[in-house]
Amino acid sequence: MVCGHYGCGGIKAAMGNDFHGFLDNWLRNIKDVYHKHHLELETIESLDKRADRLTELNVVEQVRNLAKTTIVQETWKKRPLHLHGWVYGINNGLIKDLSVIHDGTEDIEPIYRLNV
Repeated sequence: MVCGHYGCGGIKAAMGNDFHGFLDNWLRNIKDVYHKHHLELETIESLDKRADRLTELNVVEQVRNLAKTTIVQETWKKRPLHLHGWVYGINNGLIKDLSVIHDGTEDIEPIYRLNV
């Protein structure tokens, strides 16, 4: 399970250009997600709402990234495994299910399917 959270400082930091030292190495992945979805994100005027949407998109992308790993694909060959993406609302304690589920290699693009 990948679970992001609304109000994430890392997401907000990735949306800017301030220098964060070593942390920038992790923020770059979030920046990649922003770049991939910039047309949608830049239509959202509120920076907080834009950050919330980026949080959701980042969770979806990270679930996809997990599905591409050797450890997950090897597990799928041996037994069932379900990858899910959620976002936790720090302000209200609610979890939003993003309805992203991967439970086999058929859920990922063929180029990422490994012969394990």
